[in-house]
Amino acid sequence: MSGEFPGALMFKPRFQLTVLVAFACALLARPAAAESQVRIVRLSDVQGGVQIDKHAGLGYENAFANLPIIQGTRLHTKENGRAEVEFEDGSTLRLTPNTTIEFSQLGTNEGGQHLSTVGLVTGRVYVNWLGKTGDEFDLNFSREKIALSHAAHFRVAASFRVAEIVSFKNDLEVAGPSETVEVEKKKAVTFDLSDDDKSIVAKNFSADAYDEWDRQAVEYHDQNAKNNSTPVGYGASDLSYYGSYSNLPGYGAMWQPYFASAGWNPYMDGAWAWYPGVGYTWASAYPWGWTPYYYGSWTYVPSYGWGWQPGSGSVWRPGLHYQGAAPNFQPPVMPVNTMSTVIVGKGGTASAKAPAARTLVSRGSAGLGVPRGAYGGLRHLNSEVARSRTGSVYLSAAPQFSPSSASKASFGSAPTVGRSGPVGSAPSGHAPAASGGRK
Repeated sequence: MSGEFPGALMFKPRFQLTVLVAFACALLARPAAAESQVRIVRLSDVQGGVQIDKHAGLGYENAFANLPIIQGTRLHTKENGRAEVEFEDGSTLRLTPNTTIEFSQLGTNEGGQHLSTVGLVTGRVYVNWLGKTGDEFDLNFSREKIALSHAAHFRVAASFRVAEIVSFKNDLEVAGPSETVEVEKKKAVTFDLSDDDKSIVAKNFSADAYDEWDRQAVEYHDQNAKNNSTPVGYGASDLSYYGSYSNLPGYGAMWQPYFASAGWNPYMDGAWAWYPGVGYTWASAYPWGWTPYYYGSWTYVPSYGWGWQPGSGSVWRPGLHYQGAAPNFQPPVMPVNTMSTVIVGKGGTASAKAPAARTLVSRGSAGLGVPRGAYGGLRHLNSEVARSRTGSVYLSAAPQFSPSSASKASFGSAPTVGRSGPVGSAPSGHAPAASGGRK
């Protein structure tokens, strides 16, 4: 499906900074002519303490959402940490606390199919593999391997002594050193890793405390990505939830985040993150801040503000991409002579603090501080903020994927005007109680 939108730009760009580097090709040498390492996937959500080792020889660093993940990357969640990784087609992998994984392969074969291999070192992960394009996904743990070429939804928990696989959707095959075990839908298999990986098949399984979190995350993506019109899959659900398209005369369709003020620009909040072989790339702080920064281009339109046009390209590009500029706009300057992460504005590491009793949503925040799915559809809330005399409203704090809607939330005008920072509304990293199993 083409991502081209009607209405070409009617002016020449005043300025555009584009790093046209073959990003991933420079990351690692190609192991064989049939496969190339040109894959970049997204660290799409971070809650609490999460660390990333970018395969740069720097060890673990504090992680935050929208960091690129390359082959060789390791992720580790601390006791209060959770994370989500999103693949190109919208498939997702979620990490619960005290989990470590490694992306040992992110490649492409001669036929263009994506090849992904993830190793679960320890902990618990949920995988929702959409299987849309014939891509292949392997999950390795202990001496076992789950190889997918079809849609599947499952969780795996592994320690040094035992591993358990639960299939929520479709059957799975787990290949071990001595046998291949089938895990039927709605069934569980346990492996005794201290006794030659012997397997025990259970007729059913017990609900895990994080099953509900995973279920809500899957529903969030399914609901918000179903009308995706961009040429790429990952990031589509966040674009739908946190903003909307408008058709502007002379420009065509442009996407803009909710709660964007006249003084807002897309490079106010984020960080410069260093990667081996390429140097620095921009990582946006906004919860929707993936697709608009690596595909298409931002454009400034007088009397409208900044908007994003997807274009028709599907090649991931680092750097800054924009056309036109607001008065007094200053793009963030790429660091030199360092490999440290450089924070800009409100970018950087997610807060591990407990949520406040109320959340402040202001014009100019562009959704920063609003948890995914916490207030139903945001269009109504965007209108409330726009009509507010102060330009801000207070909401009762809600965790990710709260069933309450914005129209039913407790609105209240805030005492400050303008681009006020959101009160800490990030979840603390602890999952809700289990709801008694999957639907």
